[in-house]
Amino acid sequence: MVIHDNGVGIFKKIQEAVKLPGERQAVVQLSKGKFTTDPSKHSGEGIFFTSKMFDRFDILSGGLAFSGDPNNQPKWVTEKFHGGTTVWMKLVNDSTREPKDVYGQFPAGHDGDFAFDKTAVPIKLAQVGPGGLVSRSQAKRVLAGIDRFKVVALDFEGVDWIGQGFADEIFRVYQNAHPDIKILVEGANPDVKSMIQRVKTGS
Repeated sequence: MVIHDNGVGIFKKIQEAVKLPGERQAVVQLSKGKFTTDPSKHSGEGIFFTSKMFDRFDILSGGLAFSGDPNNQPKWVTEKFHGGTTVWMKLVNDSTREPKDVYGQFPAGHDGDFAFDKTAVPIKLAQVGPGGLVSRSQAKRVLAGIDRFKVVALDFEGVDWIGQGFADEIFRVYQNAHPDIKILVEGANPDVKSMIQRVKTGS
């Protein structure tokens, strides 16, 4: 199933609504879930759950892509996906997956709502240009909105290194200010792990 909308583009809309420096940062915000530019009409959970209903789910806009699988970003984004927004959804004919299977991964809380309290953030998407992830402002953009969750997994797969300021803002400053949020590290190489440990211990 393919849907195309010839508007401004989903990532551009997010960029302008949140005043981000670029559309790439909008992909990071969208990947967290619980994000919406119109909270009076949307919960921000629709794309998150829909992307998990399908075997393949990709949103293409502005030459960028959001995938239901952060580690399987489309390699075929071309110029024709710069205008508007295109959504590709693939479901195999003999799939036995049902909506209850997806929602069942997020048990209902005491108020009856699904306990959508864990998210994963693909840090690789936050990298812009050759400078890497070095600044506190970059870290703050990664952290924006994660206070809606109890557990946040930061996926460093594909990230070669991070700067001291970036790491310190997340793993010391933010973590000390939000001790109720559990921040997990996934897919980090030895260099990234070393910097994270360095700021945590202050050495």
